[in-house]
Amino acid sequence: MNRRTNNAQFFSSIDEIPFKIWNDLGCYKNAYFHPDFLKSIELNHPEIIFSYIVLVDENNKPTAFTSIQIVDFYIDDIRNDLELIIRKIKNIGRSLGVFPQKKALKLLISGNTFFSGEHGVFIKDNQNKKVIIKGLAKAILYFVESDEKLKIDAFLLKDFINESLIITDQLKDYKYHPFSVEPNMVLQIDKNWHNYNDYLASMKTKFRVKARKVFKQSIDIRIEKVTTKNIANQLPKMTSLYKKVASHADFNLGNFNLETYKGFKKNFGENYILKSYWLGDKIIGFISGIINQNSLDAHFVGIDYELNKEYAIYQRMLYDYIEIAIDKKLKTINFGRTASEIKSSVGAKPQDLTMYLRHKKSITNRILKLFLQHIQPTPFQQKFPFKKVDTTHEN
Repeated sequence: MNRRTNNAQFFSSIDEIPFKIWNDLGCYKNAYFHPDFLKSIELNHPEIIFSYIVLVDENNKPTAFTSIQIVDFYIDDIRNDLELIIRKIKNIGRSLGVFPQKKALKLLISGNTFFSGEHGVFIKDNQNKKVIIKGLAKAILYFVESDEKLKIDAFLLKDFINESLIITDQLKDYKYHPFSVEPNMVLQIDKNWHNYNDYLASMKTKFRVKARKVFKQSIDIRIEKVTTKNIANQLPKMTSLYKKVASHADFNLGNFNLETYKGFKKNFGENYILKSYWLGDKIIGFISGIINQNSLDAHFVGIDYELNKEYAIYQRMLYDYIEIAIDKKLKTINFGRTASEIKSSVGAKPQDLTMYLRHKKSITNRILKLFLQHIQPTPFQQKFPFKKVDTTHEN
């Protein structure tokens, strides 16, 4: 343990956190806060500085937890349909010293750098969440100011759903600025879908025909489970395919090391979904994801883009996620960000996500607010593939 205050304890590794803290928090049921999940990420990303904050009450009992990652972020990594506007704002920001030319911003992230969704702050049951968020803001500030070696430029807290904003907007009191990012695309699994055919039957003719066409196009694809025994042989090609997909993304906070999957498969077994897609003896894609409580969360995919159109690889993957969720009797699929329109064509709907950003320098932070007002999710045409209003499980 590095440091502590009256309301927080700070750790520089998952291994430093005593078992009693995990036990007191009771966060094992949520995979994103399971020490084995966090340890796998920490082990395989040495370029990131990891730290962990545990908030405690007046009796020194744990009340909340967050994972901290410190990364180098380049403003030029933002690419989207507002590129011309963004470029102008970048130039203004650079002239004012907000965005240094060719120099990385040292960014402190509270949350999960690699996976979208509200996986950043775990709050124990029966706590005052507004008080916890304020305590977290204070703890982050102390963490940075008490270590001159860190040289943090900005703080980012991610990703919060609309229902949480009444709580997280407390961060505005600590000079954080909210901004919208690409939505998480969520499919609610209808209680009447007992198998994939039931899902197809619930669709309008146009979308059902499209789904069947995808399976015809992809009929030559062989799908295999990736296991702890065969993963080492497949990872190099999977990594190559993942990098191709990542290069198309509008916004990346970091590059994911697929070696992390070894730990995920070892520790979560069948609850970590990892499948490779083959054409003959060649890997042309893969899917990954985790079963977390009653949800299937899609993680990274890899795609051979040269073959994607002919064999409908990506769309086949979306239908495969759906079949997995139905077979396992789950309630939702979190498809994550990107490709929102395609995901909506299989039934997913957008779930808005908000991030909060603050620059360490007060004048720069005021300018940053103007920049963030121009960061908006890419618009897309929402599709409605089902015959009638969804009769889904309640969350």
